[in-house]
Amino acid sequence: MTSLPGDGDGDDGGRDADPGDDEARPRPLVCARCGTRAEDLRPTWTFSVENGVRQYFCDTCSRENLRAIEGRLDSDWW
Repeated sequence: MTSLPGDGDGDDGGRDADPGDDEARPRPLVCARCGTRAEDLRPTWTFSVENGVRQYFCDTCSRENLRAIEGRLDSDWW
């Protein structure tokens, strides 16, 4: 799949690259479904690209909607 230049979907490992900073800072993750915040990268969270937009889902929302995720339904249908 291809991405448009500058859309923020580059392979940056979940980090914001700021040209003025020497080190990149991790972005806080926010669950697209319930709004739960995680300050560090969470291996139990689910990542999805829907309509070209990156979305993260916390482990609770992921577990509650596992069948919909496996069926590849957009989160709007959960």
